[in-house]
Amino acid sequence: MANDTRPEVPTTITGTPDQLVSQIDEVRNRLAMNVDQLVDRAKPKNVARRGIADVKAHFVAPSGEPRLENILPVAGAVVGVIGLIVVIRKIVSG
Repeated sequence: MANDTRPEVPTTITGTPDQLVSQIDEVRNRLAMNVDQLVDRAKPKNVARRGIADVKAHFVAPSGEPRLENILPVAGAVVGVIGLIVVIRKIVSG
């Protein structure tokens, strides 16, 4: 991952048994938090929410105004595809 703020992991195990238990508990808690974050990011509802936000950001400016430079080409493509379908159906049926 790009975030490199992970705590140092000792390469050797040293300390009293109580210190070792404490270190293991810390690592277990960090691991549990990471797993919870991954599960939350992978939930279909959250994935869909992020996708919708991305699409909305593409077509709507932060001020709430529509971004015509992105909307018009898509609208033109939709009209073109519909026109192509109509022409093909006329050719095939006629």
